Amino acid sequence: MSTLVWDYRAEYEAERDDILDAVDQVFRSGKLVLGKSVSGFEEEFAAYHGVTHAVGVDNGTNAIKLGLQALGVRPGDEVITVSNTAAPTVLAIDGTGATPVFVDVRREDYLMDVTQVEAAITDRTTVLLPVHLYGQSVDMAPLEALAAKHGLRILEDCAQSHGARHHGRLAGSRGDAAAFSFYPTKVLGAYGDGGATVTSDAEVAENLRRLRYYGMEKVYYVVQTPGHNSRLDEVQAEILRRKLRRLDTYVAGRRAVAQRYAEGLADTELELPALAEGNDHVYYVYVVRHPERDRIIERLKSYDIHLNISYPWPVHTMTGFAHLGYGTGSLPVTEDLASRIFSLPMYPSLSLDVQDKVIDAVREVLRTL
Repeated sequence: MSTLVWDYRAEYEAERDDILDAVDQVFRSGKLVLGKSVSGFEEEFAAYHGVTHAVGVDNGTNAIKLGLQALGVRPGDEVITVSNTAAPTVLAIDGTGATPVFVDVRREDYLMDVTQVEAAITDRTTVLLPVHLYGQSVDMAPLEALAAKHGLRILEDCAQSHGARHHGRLAGSRGDAAAFSFYPTKVLGAYGDGGATVTSDAEVAENLRRLRYYGMEKVYYVVQTPGHNSRLDEVQAEILRRKLRRLDTYVAGRRAVAQRYAEGLADTELELPALAEGNDHVYYVYVVRHPERDRIIERLKSYDIHLNISYPWPVHTMTGFAHLGYGTGSLPVTEDLASRIFSLPMYPSLSLDVQDKVIDAVREVLRTL
């Protein structure tokens, strides 16, 4: 079997009885939309993060979009974020009618360079949107200080950071709200699409629940404000409830894989992931870098190892965002990293044999470049 950057099948075999029982429970419940599985998962996910509310939605992109709208973002506003992220982060901003404003990332750990944020703030800025990328957290304290100083809100993008901590605080527990994706590849992944936005602000939570259900609230079929059809599916919610109980185990498995990579590749020319100060990394992806990235990936195919790049094209360089006016060179660190970074296979059920296969193949390819 080919070695892929991610594969859920071994995990499914180990958890199959529980997953199928979750599906059967929902089908027998008599309630297929916004039932006890969604409400139960919301309560448990909020409790895990030490916040008051979680609102399940249909995917991570809408978790960000509805989160922004619930915080009051309107067309013409500006939201500060990064370009070294999955495009949905920026598409969600665009979907509100707001303008994405980019700052660069730090070369060592790929996270938002928070020292650049204040210079990007204008009188149109309403929200700071840090992306807790690849499995570790942005330093939130400076952003919290800036938000307080300038009267801004913070929405954390936690799509890649389930269970990650910064100085003991979980990613998603510090902003005004935080958005999560449960796409199957995630640290906490569903068997299909799903997302959630968490908050301890009761008004924001009320806005979220209304926005995900057409803009309706207490009286069905009466729209108070235009909303969306963005409900978390009852089946996925029940699966996520079961998997949430195993989240810390998944994180431990990812860290074990990362440790074996670190030990097996430490004496090579590959630049391995750097752990930012105060962070507990969950290794959603194991991102490394090398100036001969493309040659390495191509040669690894002969070992039947097929890798991924997160992300080869910074968002600001995409034709779909050319109207934002960010030319080549505007985010130099982001652009340079995009030509060097790639991801090794990373998931908790990755066997020791496959880990050894990857380590040995990477070492051999590097040796013969």
